[in-house]
Amino acid sequence: MLVLCALVLAAAVWTDVQARRGARTEQSDLAAADARLSALRHEVASTTRADAAMRAKRDLLGAALATTLGQLATTNASLDSTQVHAYLQGVSISTLQTCLGGIQKALSDINDANNAQTAKDLDAVSGPCAQLAGGASTGLVYPFDFPDPDVILAGSTYFAYATNSVAGNIQIIESGDLVHWTAVGNALPHLPAWAAAGYTWAPGVARIGGQYDLYYAVDPIDDTNECISVATASQPQGPFHDTSSGPLECQNSLGGSIDPSPFLDADGTPYLVWKSGGPRSSRIWSEQLTPSGTQLAPGTGPSQLLVPDQAWEDGTVEAPDLVEPARGRYDLFFSGNDWDSADYAVGAATCRGPLGPCADATPEPILASGNGVAGPGGESVFADASGAFHIAFHAWIPGAVGFPNSRDLYVLPIDLSGAVPTVRDPARSTGSPSG
Repeated sequence: MLVLCALVLAAAVWTDVQARRGARTEQSDLAAADARLSALRHEVASTTRADAAMRAKRDLLGAALATTLGQLATTNASLDSTQVHAYLQGVSISTLQTCLGGIQKALSDINDANNAQTAKDLDAVSGPCAQLAGGASTGLVYPFDFPDPDVILAGSTYFAYATNSVAGNIQIIESGDLVHWTAVGNALPHLPAWAAAGYTWAPGVARIGGQYDLYYAVDPIDDTNECISVATASQPQGPFHDTSSGPLECQNSLGGSIDPSPFLDADGTPYLVWKSGGPRSSRIWSEQLTPSGTQLAPGTGPSQLLVPDQAWEDGTVEAPDLVEPARGRYDLFFSGNDWDSADYAVGAATCRGPLGPCADATPEPILASGNGVAGPGGESVFADASGAFHIAFHAWIPGAVGFPNSRDLYVLPIDLSGAVPTVRDPARSTGSPSG
């Protein structure tokens, strides 16, 4: 009897153990299934956001192209005969037709959600459309939406990167002569999991530690502040990859961080320069990076370089670009005022070093609206193959100022030999700053 009771008790214990094991297995399976479901929900939500953002950008670009098409098509109706002659001097009817035809085809591809073909269509008519919009007389080199440009020279090829548009998260175009540009595509095809799709802008690229580092501004998912991240590639045309688990810099207490620009000192030490805050609360900062450029250097902190202190800036300084044209001389270029207006302009400051301090070089901008450009900004100063300096920037076409009109790409020579940088205006023979 005792043996029978013992067997029954053992069976009951074994059954209870098995039941507990089964319950744990079921709980584990349920937890795994729940995790998979959450991941799928996140993926669907991210895809939905990305699709919505891309549809919105296609709509905006389509509207901008339609506006451009209307402006070009009605030029003869809006100008008198003398103005028409001056505007189209040296431009053939076939040039006008080629530009209009390319834009019409691009609009058709936009409607078909064919982004790759749209970029090719715009590429094909870049030259003719640039001629119509002023071309060499204004410095216009790429007459399509290319905001916040950054230009580098790699070998014998110039690469320009810009804020997201129809080409993808980070636009990239290339040139062998700084005049004729061809679309390469999307430099950053995929974003890290923490980043919201459709909100990537103001890239800055540099070769650091044997690789190319691309710094860009991005919105984290479910966060209202902008942040900075970094992606890497083995070649300047990418594709760049961002494997980060979070932003490189945010400054949430200051309203976020945007407009990153890398700088390499003469000894090879890398730094990152950027802007914090919004209108009337902006600041420009600098901080040393690790040798790879992918992290902020341990034990360092951001140094404030510049605050808005000139009337023309109207409380805003942003889009910094630090240049060392001669050993021990540091020029800080920046944009000021309202980016969405013709009052936007480019200023310059002088700095004692990569970490400042800096002071405005002049009470007036060195590049402002005038001679066929409106609201120039988002500048990038770089040296060409011969060592001569140029400034790349975006600007509106006069008469089509403000979002969602296109901010086109311009490139002009800039003289850094004097006390104040001087942008050469092609329309003037004096070489004085435009504005």
